[in-house]
Amino acid sequence: MSLGVESPWLLTALPLALLPLINKGMRDHAHPGLLLLPSDPLSDLLSWLLRVFAMLAMAGLILGMAGLHLQGQSVERIGHGAEIVLLLDRSNSMDNSFAGRAPNGNNGEESKAAAARRLLTDFVNQREHDLIGVAEYSTAPLYVMPMTENKAAVKAAIAATSTPALAYTHVSKGLGMALSFFQQPVVTGSRLIVLVSDGAAAIDHDSEQKLRQWFKEKQVRLYWLFLRTANSPGIYDPPADPRDDNAQAMPERYLHQFFTSLAIPYQAYQAESPDAMKQAIADISRLENLPIHYFERIPRRDLTGICYLASAILLLLLLAAKGAEVKPEA
Repeated sequence: MSLGVESPWLLTALPLALLPLINKGMRDHAHPGLLLLPSDPLSDLLSWLLRVFAMLAMAGLILGMAGLHLQGQSVERIGHGAEIVLLLDRSNSMDNSFAGRAPNGNNGEESKAAAARRLLTDFVNQREHDLIGVAEYSTAPLYVMPMTENKAAVKAAIAATSTPALAYTHVSKGLGMALSFFQQPVVTGSRLIVLVSDGAAAIDHDSEQKLRQWFKEKQVRLYWLFLRTANSPGIYDPPADPRDDNAQAMPERYLHQFFTSLAIPYQAYQAESPDAMKQAIADISRLENLPIHYFERIPRRDLTGICYLASAILLLLLLAAKGAEVKPEA
């Protein structure tokens, strides 16, 4: 680890810490009998220790004022896991239960968004070495948390999705933002996007082409947790009327077909209850556990408190020594 200071100009005062070498801080008393005493190595050692304590106390004060700290750094880590982006749907319908109504606390119902937060938090707790980022989408994509190994920060980002939902579902923009999290060209372990949504929207031709290109370039796997509302069309259900077999009438079905056509590792889970969603997340956790090589970012550590504390202890010892000094008789 490398050291740094906030105010380097204060380091010019460090030579002042050498002053105890010139003046030991103890009063000399002339006495003819001292010449008759034998050499006292212990007293000489104590005298030099007091000088060293004084030098260290002054140096600690100067370094504290200069803002001494350990600089942040990246530490190489090797483990088993994946690079994961959690992409969460924040449309209004996610605030309803799987039954398609506002949650009623009396019967223990929870919204699909609340169930997703709870189960994804458990998922993060189980993934020791993953790099995880969080994004949301509704009318527009929302950048929540960059890729990080800090699990506390990831869980806080997931909890922050409890804010009121917005109106629409623009899944193509959300996927575009999720793919932008993967910047490094070298893939270690596996890369995946976990899309959590209870609906979909038609994707225009230009967006389809871009998504095909980005998924291929970044070598990203895709998991779709489709939270199906009761009595709503599923991603596998053909329409009853052939005239409804289009992306506007059945966006979830056509989004699933688009994902299948990407020629990437893709798996869809149609969950109709919190328990089914829990099983899907457990399945993803089991499948994605390859060796991963990454760098953990260690933040800067402030050392000014340690400097001041050490100086205070040394000054107290010097004061105690000064208090024990023999006073000459008048």
